[in-house]
Amino acid sequence: MSSVIFLVDHTAGKISKAAGELATYAKSIGESVAVIFADNADSIASQLNVFQVDKVITVTGEWDKYGAPAIAEGLAQIVAAKNPAAVLITSTATGKEIAARVSVITGSGIITDAVNVDKELITTQSVFGGSTTVHSTVTKGVPVITLRANSIEAVAATSTPVIEAFAATISDAAKLAPISSATPVVKGGRPDLTEASIVVSGGRGTNGDFKPVEALADALGAAVGASRAATDAGWYPHSNQVGQTGKTVSPQLYVAAGISGAIQHRAGMQTSKTIVAINKDPEAPILEIADFAVVGDLFNVLPQATAQIIARKG
Repeated sequence: MSSVIFLVDHTAGKISKAAGELATYAKSIGESVAVIFADNADSIASQLNVFQVDKVITVTGEWDKYGAPAIAEGLAQIVAAKNPAAVLITSTATGKEIAARVSVITGSGIITDAVNVDKELITTQSVFGGSTTVHSTVTKGVPVITLRANSIEAVAATSTPVIEAFAATISDAAKLAPISSATPVVKGGRPDLTEASIVVSGGRGTNGDFKPVEALADALGAAVGASRAATDAGWYPHSNQVGQTGKTVSPQLYVAAGISGAIQHRAGMQTSKTIVAINKDPEAPILEIADFAVVGDLFNVLPQATAQIIARKG
């Protein structure tokens, strides 16, 4: 059985939700092999036994200090030693940088922002603002594929993966820009936008008042997003922007409130499993891709929806 390596994202000693999704993809193709770069790699490895993981490769060293260039070199060394069928990485900004570097070092083809990969290593991408679906495959080297978070449900399964320590080296070139300090993002009580299974976003139609959006999000246990128009106006932080120049999300449920649905925004959320749109304009482009649509004022619709959700939960 061919092995599929996937890179485990982790922050403050905890694996990301996307790690389980990559494990699920890897297992659907062949032997699922997780790779962890961290000083406390063994501790992080123990968190993977709730997913379909056959083996964990731990690599200790100063990876946090040297970041993406060093991790890419280490991962490329593992690829050379193990010759896997593919390398899977979460499609974040850092993940895509690592993937690009690994691709160059190993002389392999790369596919980014995939929303699916099958057992034949044929990927699915949603491009041009979601207007076109592309199926691609790598024809040279070991395929390096980045996958969007929430593009698959992680399969829970008790496992006892084999742990293997790997000695990777960091070149002097990768040490030229060490990270002197890093401040973790301060998170509130809501889920991370790129990992949330439900996202409620507000746009120009909020007129700067995101209270109804936040109330619905809290009732649903969802993350809060915003359109570029809303963030450019200073109504909501740019870190919450969903779109081509913001973050890409693929939740199970995406609620767009007061968002027209310009192609820039659609590029960041079109792969959501179910889309609900609330807009006063019956001609708004967002309604064309919505699974469910409400033509109405979000200030009337959202409070009613929030009240009903809270009542049912109670």
